[in-house]
Amino acid sequence: MNSLKGHIKEVQVNGSLSLVTVALSDETLFKAIIIETPETASYLSAGHLVKVLFKETEVVIGKDITHLISLQNQIKGKISRIERGLLLSNIVINTSAGDISSIITTNAADKLSLKEELTVCAMVKTNEIMLSE
Repeated sequence: MNSLKGHIKEVQVNGSLSLVTVALSDETLFKAIIIETPETASYLSAGHLVKVLFKETEVVIGKDITHLISLQNQIKGKISRIERGLLLSNIVINTSAGDISSIITTNAADKLSLKEELTVCAMVKTNEIMLSE
């Protein structure tokens, strides 16, 4: 499980859902859509320190992206380690917010020609992010 720390910057509420913007660093924002509101979860307030959690299998890796995509949670970093398996590979990306692990197929890693020190973009859908105090 990936775990990064950040401070809540903004909470937008609609019914029982909240879109929470978390500042992981000065230039990196992640968004999470959660089934909580400030009324049901007291930690959902601007400035509050939270953990941003997401599974390794939910991290998409992009390389040389030049088109717009709908994934809002994007953070650039350098590959620091690749653990290759027959079917799956664990890619560890060093980012300004901390290390992020991604588990992708080894075929996909080969197709992207992933290697250590390569700059890539790690991306996670907003509905795959969990928040914790």
